[in-house]
Amino acid sequence: MLGEALRLIRVFHDVKLNELAEQLKVSKGYISEIESQKKKPSLELIEKYSKRFKISVSAIMLFSEELDKDRSDLKIGIRNKILKFLQIVEHITINNDVEK
Repeated sequence: MLGEALRLIRVFHDVKLNELAEQLKVSKGYISEIESQKKKPSLELIEKYSKRFKISVSAIMLFSEELDKDRSDLKIGIRNKILKFLQIVEHITINNDVEK
């Protein structure tokens, strides 16, 4: 779930996909494919996310691993609530952008 971890990091920082693509000097489509897990990110791209969001590569990898792990029902419930919350934030952000 590395792509999902990268997407959540971007959404948490309220950065639009096209903005990030421009900042990282990659195509919007490439980031979209990474975040939707159609492609695997290169180490170079992970390092670019690391620099852009000031998060170590190891923290990004750990976050991704935590998303992947099968945990107890409590931990899965907490993880799912966090994911749902971030998805709601993303939805609100998209809707607010449409209204502008």
